[in-house]
Amino acid sequence: MHPRQLLTQYQIEPKKSLGQNFLFDENVLAHIVEAAELQPFEPVLEIGPGLGSLTRLLAQTAASVTAVELDQRFLPILQTELAYFDNVRVIHGDILEQNLDALFDQPYKVVANVPYYITGAILRHLLSAKQKPTTVVMTVQKEVAERVTAVPPKMSLLAVSTQLYATPELITTIKAGAFWPRPDVDSAVLRLTLFPEPPLPFAEEKRFFTIVKAGFSQKRKQLKNNLRQLGYNQDEVTAVLQAAHVDGRRRAETLTLTEWLAIYQHL
Repeated sequence: MHPRQLLTQYQIEPKKSLGQNFLFDENVLAHIVEAAELQPFEPVLEIGPGLGSLTRLLAQTAASVTAVELDQRFLPILQTELAYFDNVRVIHGDILEQNLDALFDQPYKVVANVPYYITGAILRHLLSAKQKPTTVVMTVQKEVAERVTAVPPKMSLLAVSTQLYATPELITTIKAGAFWPRPDVDSAVLRLTLFPEPPLPFAEEKRFFTIVKAGFSQKRKQLKNNLRQLGYNQDEVTAVLQAAHVDGRRRAETLTLTEWLAIYQHL
């Protein structure tokens, strides 16, 4: 059933403030599930199931689906649409407030069509958890997918923050017409394949990102000037960058992840 018909039946109007654009193209939905490469023994976390279109496909493939939905109005729809699946658990709440370590006690994957305005926050929440997913497949704004998969000289804080944990791939683009209501921009399916072991211990990640954020703080400034915000004098910053084999005259977006890690190690 088209999202407009289903929402009319339940007398619900989509909320633009929550980024509610419902993907209804069956071929695209199937492509998203395929990109996750789900196995019958794997649990899945779905963020924002909405009307349950993607949830149904996930339930037919995965061992179980934990779907976290913020909008209480959709709960009766999900209850009806998913009534035939005994492997789906719907949680009413904000994904950013969920303790992922408590939700899963085994490796899991994430598959979701997420609101554009909180994509970055969701990625940070997933990637900063101790119990990280093994794979994340998300439908995001095309521009965001391009930022996450960027390479020097077009790196961003989001790219570094993601690539510390995972290899990102832009799987395919999705035209705005595949959604209702139709969004203003095209979307993309982004896949993150997480590393078995991140390059930094969990306890050191916060310090690493403090350094990277300082580097990106003023885009037009050279790296050696931005890093002084951390409390080091010019000579100390110069010595660190020389030890890391990074030219201090460069700008943050030109550095590789390896170079950021070298700077962190010498600081």
